[in-house]
Amino acid sequence: MFKDLWKRRAELVEKNLLIELKKTSILDEKIFEAMEYSLMSGGKRLRPVLLMAAADSVGGDGEKFLSVASAIEMIHTYSLIHDDLPAMDNDDYRRGKLTNHKVFGEATAILAGDALLTLAFEVMTRQKNVEPKILLEVVKEMSIAAGVSGMVGGQMIDLESEGKKINLDTLKKMHLGKTGALFKAAIKSGAILAGADEKKLSALTNYAENFGLAFQITDDILDVIGDEKNLGKPVGSDEKNHKSTYVTLTSLDEAEKLAEKSVDDAVDSLKNFGDEANFLRELVKFLIDRKS
Repeated sequence: MFKDLWKRRAELVEKNLLIELKKTSILDEKIFEAMEYSLMSGGKRLRPVLLMAAADSVGGDGEKFLSVASAIEMIHTYSLIHDDLPAMDNDDYRRGKLTNHKVFGEATAILAGDALLTLAFEVMTRQKNVEPKILLEVVKEMSIAAGVSGMVGGQMIDLESEGKKINLDTLKKMHLGKTGALFKAAIKSGAILAGADEKKLSALTNYAENFGLAFQITDDILDVIGDEKNLGKPVGSDEKNHKSTYVTLTSLDEAEKLAEKSVDDAVDSLKNFGDEANFLRELVKFLIDRKS
């Protein structure tokens, strides 16, 4: 049931991403190809699915918010394109395929990322049957998550931390921005779109922060013990880039315990929710058992 719903909604997002992309007037065919290459390269579509699930958890219908859900996947894809660049993580593969800059060149990859980020906000404005005031609140959440208070700020800490031993507080701060901010924006946005009250929005925000932490710790673990075929990218990249991770700053065993605690805390955040939040409960538990 849980995985079936995830699969169905991921497929809905997959179809809508291409529809939204083709609605856009693009001046040059090469930039369209580069955008499409990364946007349609598969992936779990986790962030849009989270947005829908958050809307469900407060009594809404997440599938009504497909435009906003698609937009957050565009923001995520932009971040992956830029993360893979030689000036950042310098990765050759993403989701089992050559990274964008390896196929289209570095300059085109940068522009494709820029284009997807800006297109995301255009796509948000295409969302129907949402009051402008509510939609504006969601746009604000996404802007904060994508900017210097979120992904960009987290990436900057990441770059400045390369080759240095940082403490756990700095690592957590980095990942709350780089990885966690967009998870939080997805969950909060879904709740806001569905009319969540302050109490439920606060609980879901707490869930989102623990979800992001569990996701990142598991990512660090998989970079050490994961299978390259399942991950779709080389393992050991953190060590190669001399990055501090939850594994290197504690131990593999301690990192696994931290991940489990984050999952427990996330589930506990939903104690006042009914069965409509079961997908969120199952999803965060699935995180620490995932292979990719």
